[in-house]
Amino acid sequence: MSVYPDEPGHRHVETSIAAGEALKPKLGRLQRLAEEAIRDSGWLCLTADELAARLDMDRWSIQPRTSELKRKMLIRDSGQRRSNATGKLAIVWVAA
Repeated sequence: MSVYPDEPGHRHVETSIAAGEALKPKLGRLQRLAEEAIRDSGWLCLTADELAARLDMDRWSIQPRTSELKRKMLIRDSGQRRSNATGKLAIVWVAA
């Protein structure tokens, strides 16, 4: 039986569980795309917004992948911060 981060997380709410189930078939592919994009960014690293833009995906689809990849120890917080689309500071992710 797989568990987070190998399966999508949810908040133990019916709609959240359903969304996670719908994402399951795509999860591995999305994680690979996110990890490769962060790795390919080199010394620049990427925020979740920048990652979504690079992959031409919705931020809400790709940002949770950063938490999963961090849990898998494939990426880490670079210690840098950059402004995101809302003007707030965001973690800049780097390949581990």
